[in-house]
Amino acid sequence: MTVESAVGIRTVNHWIGGKLAPSRSGRSGVVYNPATGEAAASVDFASAAEVDEAVAVAVEAFAAWRASALSRRAECMFKLRDLVDQNRRRIAELATLEHGKTVADALGEVGRGLENLEFACGIPNLLKGGYSEQASRGVDVYQIRQPLGVVAGITPFNFPAMVPLWMFPNAIACGNAFILKPSEKDPSVSLLLADLVRQAGVPDGVFNVVQGDKVAVDRLLEHPDVKAVSFVGSTPVARAIYERATRNSKRVQALGGAKNHMLVLPDADLEMAADAAVSAAFGSAGERCMAISVVLAVGAVADPLIEAIRERMSRIRVGPGMEEGNEMGPLITREHRDRVASFLEAAPREGAEVVVDGREAPAAKHSGFFLGASLLDNVKPGMRCYEEEIFGPVLGVVRVNSYADALRLINDNPYGNGTAIFTRDGGAARRFQFDVEVGMVGVNVPVPVPVSYYSFGGWKASLFGDLHMYGPEGVQFYTRAKLVTSRWPDPGTSKVDLGFPQVR
Repeated sequence: MTVESAVGIRTVNHWIGGKLAPSRSGRSGVVYNPATGEAAASVDFASAAEVDEAVAVAVEAFAAWRASALSRRAECMFKLRDLVDQNRRRIAELATLEHGKTVADALGEVGRGLENLEFACGIPNLLKGGYSEQASRGVDVYQIRQPLGVVAGITPFNFPAMVPLWMFPNAIACGNAFILKPSEKDPSVSLLLADLVRQAGVPDGVFNVVQGDKVAVDRLLEHPDVKAVSFVGSTPVARAIYERATRNSKRVQALGGAKNHMLVLPDADLEMAADAAVSAAFGSAGERCMAISVVLAVGAVADPLIEAIRERMSRIRVGPGMEEGNEMGPLITREHRDRVASFLEAAPREGAEVVVDGREAPAAKHSGFFLGASLLDNVKPGMRCYEEEIFGPVLGVVRVNSYADALRLINDNPYGNGTAIFTRDGGAARRFQFDVEVGMVGVNVPVPVPVSYYSFGGWKASLFGDLHMYGPEGVQFYTRAKLVTSRWPDPGTSKVDLGFPQVR
């Protein structure tokens, strides 16, 4: 059975050992089309035994793959990069059908994933070690980086193509075997990527996909042959995965949630700031860990900024992501849509003002999981709409008196994923990037996602683990250092010495 036929009959299987593997567990889930609210597919849920099977296949494939030449791995990454590029429309449309984001948004997601593939193409250079000749007389010391073995990635629903591409290109290029557990809400992209990995010449078993729920996740976290786990999702789950996996002696990078603040100073370009706030809050219906969900408006800038934001919001076209011209699609599930809407219901009781109510948008009256873009004013710390990660198209405005007040709010927040400042003052921007306790900072850039040759990750409750994702730290995460001290026999200098080794 091909990937095309699997998608056509809307049954999403596992991918083990280079081919589709229908589940034997008897368990499955429903994949919805968020634009219609109708069931679009059935996805297999792996049993612990099926996860074990995938791990065993990966262990076997790893032995030969780690011994392959760096040039061979790089060649596969170059081929995979071209294949993903050639199939970017297919990948994007699959993401749209199951996630709901617009095709244009999904194409952007694939484009950012391609950047990570391009980074992995340079693996021969990235894995160069260090060498010190004559560290002691006749002794050389050098460091090499070697793969870990079988590693796993657990990815979220909001980026079914990009986040896997944050993980597995570096992991595979470094010589590891990889097991992907995608979100059960939009799993079909994982099979298309798996087929492209096969076409790129990566040996069977090096890349595997297990579909499923908590059963599959728990087994990956417990399995003794899984050496490392990468995760992206909500903070409570990230914390739980980090704690459980580390108890099982695994290396872990677990990226959690966010409450990203955008600080607008009185001297900011108002039009630019309004454009940025709307773009960063409502792209992908706000289902982004780097979305701006709070605008901190300093002093008199608040009223004109809110009016400019509201005016732009009125022009956002909300509708099915597959329809040309729509700018914002539905949310992923009915339950999530209802949860996001509950923040709008609760906000007035807490003292916030609903300036634009997405529940009244025309699209929200139709089938599917739609909610229009929403704007809240007079949001304050302590309110549920401020304290919790909404993960939907709701933007809150907090009015503050000064830069110092705004900075205090950002630094007091338990999350530290992304933030931005909008100003014409270079000194204020320089001070902000120095003072703010957040992992990714934008200066007149609302969504400061790093390019592929840097690494992605926040601070505080937005990251559990020591290393950020993709880029140089991604290579470091998927390898371990080995230090070699060598001396070749020279009978003239050899002798018995029971003292502690010293540099002489």
